[in-house]
Amino acid sequence: MEKIKILGVVGPTASGKTSLAVELAKKYGGEVISCDSMQIYKHISIATAKPTQAEMQGIKHHLIDFLDLDKSFSVADFVSLASDCAKDISARGKLPVLCGGTGLYFSSFIDNISFSDSGADPEYRAELEKRAEAEGAESLLKELAVYDPETAARLHPNNLKRIIRAMEHYKASGVTISEQNRLSRSVPSPYNPLILGITFKDREELYDRINARVDLMLENGLLEEAKWYFSQQNVATASAAIGYKELKPYFCGECSLEEAAANLKQETRRYAKRQLTWFRRDKRVRWIYADDPQNGSAAADAVRIIEEESFVK
Repeated sequence: MEKIKILGVVGPTASGKTSLAVELAKKYGGEVISCDSMQIYKHISIATAKPTQAEMQGIKHHLIDFLDLDKSFSVADFVSLASDCAKDISARGKLPVLCGGTGLYFSSFIDNISFSDSGADPEYRAELEKRAEAEGAESLLKELAVYDPETAARLHPNNLKRIIRAMEHYKASGVTISEQNRLSRSVPSPYNPLILGITFKDREELYDRINARVDLMLENGLLEEAKWYFSQQNVATASAAIGYKELKPYFCGECSLEEAAANLKQETRRYAKRQLTWFRRDKRVRWIYADDPQNGSAAADAVRIIEEESFVK
């Protein structure tokens, strides 16, 4: 069976992924599948840098703004929904353009990672959550590293949800998530991907863009959105979104707005570094440098690569 062509656009936050994906979708008759673990949620648009209608330029975007804040959503859920989208888009003669910066979602989809249906264990999960609150997420990460060092090395202490999921998976199945991933890779992927990565040769230019984006978010109402967010109940699933927790000390009177904004910028820059680390491990990624395009623009460089590969006929 012929594999489905997937054009991937990845990179760190604020690098220009959305703009590039839209330009390529316009040129090649594509539709965008968002690969962002926070943009799936309704209502939280500013903190997650959800693309506006103007930025979408009439290109259909999938898997954005469809889930209530109190609903859980896993990487397995993403792989399933993105697969349905890709099949539908391709069947209609269009090109699926997978765009986003959530590395685990992207890699799991492209490589057709299957996930064990080992049952959830709410009691064990609640116990781990209490431990994390009392001891810190680093304590759980160290425990995970004893029996699954590979997964532990990939996870950041802030990513409590995935640390707990890895521990819960092992307890339920007796198989580590890293081993499960290896087993699942024995099933060939149904996709033929061409993956474009966009970033900057000058890291400071990327950081300047991140800082400017945070300033613009604040101008566009991030404080009001965060205040509303904190007034909601049962929103723990989306609580990892950078942009809210950094503002909480300001709302609690523990720091100035300037200090909170500086912390938000710092955390976003750290997140961008983690994104780059993830995607640079994938040797299939063809990197485009927005501050040093070979053909006048990032989009022109992308078109050159696509046509060199005869990816779109």
